[in-house]
Amino acid sequence: MATALTKGVKISVETTFRPDLTDAENQILFFNYAISIENKNPFKVQLLRRHWRIFDALNNVRMISGDGVIGEQPIIQPGEIHTYQSGCDLNSELGQMTGHYDFVVLDETDEPQDNFQVTVPAFKLEFPPKLN
Repeated sequence: MATALTKGVKISVETTFRPDLTDAENQILFFNYAISIENKNPFKVQLLRRHWRIFDALNNVRMISGDGVIGEQPIIQPGEIHTYQSGCDLNSELGQMTGHYDFVVLDETDEPQDNFQVTVPAFKLEFPPKLN
């Protein structure tokens, strides 16, 4: 598991290879990643945007940005954990993702206060037979 703590927000990532979604003959390998976002701050925060850097050993680096995660911009209360799962395809047996989230601090009335970035730790996307 990859973990990082930035400005009171802890990000943990676990990955899983998906043989059921993989088409090895056409060099399309699919991976899921489960992300836990824990707000260790004494105030609530909202995740606004995601920014990914996807390294694939056989392709150019892909940069992906967008609003929220899986169609949501979750508000995370102090001490709360928000989890979600998503996926990524690669053309090679080895890859890696890293990135960051843009957050905003919310006051008691959910009005935005200060924006800040939270690091998503680098996590590996590895085809299991390649590791033997």
